Amino acid sequence: MAQLELIATATFGLEAIVAKELKALGYTQQQVENGRVLFQADERAICRSNLWLRTADRVLIKMGQFEARTFTELFDRTKALPWHEWLPLDAEFPVEGKSVKSTLFSVPDCQAIVKKAIVEKLKEKYKVNWFEEKGPRYKIEVALLKDVATLTIDTSGAGLHKRGYRKLVSPAPLKETLAAAMILLSRWQEDRPLIDPFCGSGTIPIEAALIGLNMAPGLKRAFVAEDWPNIPRKLWQEAREEAGELLQGDGELAIEGYDWNKEVLGMARDHAKEAGVEKHIHFQQRALADLSTRKKYGYIICNPPYGERLEEKAAVERLYRQMGQVFGKLDTWSVYVLTSQRGFEKLFGRKADKNRKLYNGRIECHYYQFYGPQPPRPKAEGTITTSGNPSS
Repeated sequence: MAQLELIATATFGLEAIVAKELKALGYTQQQVENGRVLFQADERAICRSNLWLRTADRVLIKMGQFEARTFTELFDRTKALPWHEWLPLDAEFPVEGKSVKSTLFSVPDCQAIVKKAIVEKLKEKYKVNWFEEKGPRYKIEVALLKDVATLTIDTSGAGLHKRGYRKLVSPAPLKETLAAAMILLSRWQEDRPLIDPFCGSGTIPIEAALIGLNMAPGLKRAFVAEDWPNIPRKLWQEAREEAGELLQGDGELAIEGYDWNKEVLGMARDHAKEAGVEKHIHFQQRALADLSTRKKYGYIICNPPYGERLEEKAAVERLYRQMGQVFGKLDTWSVYVLTSQRGFEKLFGRKADKNRKLYNGRIECHYYQFYGPQPPRPKAEGTITTSGNPSS
């Protein structure tokens, strides 16, 4: 198989997590940059990375990168790339663009130049003068940053946060990719309890269940590159079969999602069913003040209201104080909170052991991490404890 240069795009702050996911898939030749991870792999990786990446936004094929300060340079260097190796005669190939701190600042003009250059290249290779563009879709992007143009083809189609299970829309939904990142950053393990006391439409508990069961997040959706003749259907079939074999569907998980809103809890249950994890999550209508559990050494992972509007600020500050009081009673639990509230630690009544800047959409947030104690190690079989000293 041909060696390709691929790009997994990511929300700012999640690049290192995406890189770690790629390494777990076996793709170790990589370079981490702002908003993306470049990696070397073959066509099979297009299938596997789309199926398995939990925190990336898209998987792109990097067609080329070059300096371009004039439209002539952009046209000539775009035309020189091997577009015919990917785009069949009937390909639909819209061109999108963006330009940051570049001489060529007009995005519509750059898109038109790139489109024209690709058409001219395909005319030479296919010996035709007209392309109907009624076949498979190859979305092309020209991204200009400081006069360097990067040309890519999108293999994902809909963003990778669209797992296929969230059919209904709740107010202020958390993206699936960010929810998965919150869980991976917490280092939660499937043998530990997990509670989201503000679960809304269920994204955090569902993503936790997918991780706990080792279920590929893209298993229930399609990708645009599945229609491409360049990638044999057998590769997609093999990637899906591999994901099915690695699924640990019989695992027992202790995941709970609470919310005061009965309507959004109904959405959460529907989403969990669509995701195939409904039997692994317990959803319940419950106010924060009523949060209690006999379980120990668990994880609270949540995305509470932020109070972005001025009229909500006082109510949210009261909520954060209450969180500190309620969560404080669970003295063996670890707590992970995503919020844009800069004064969260003071309101919560405790300084975080660690915090990390993340973005929820365009909202700058911090992920506050409060570590609980480690559970005691089980005694080795056959040992007897006397006076605090183990003996056999």
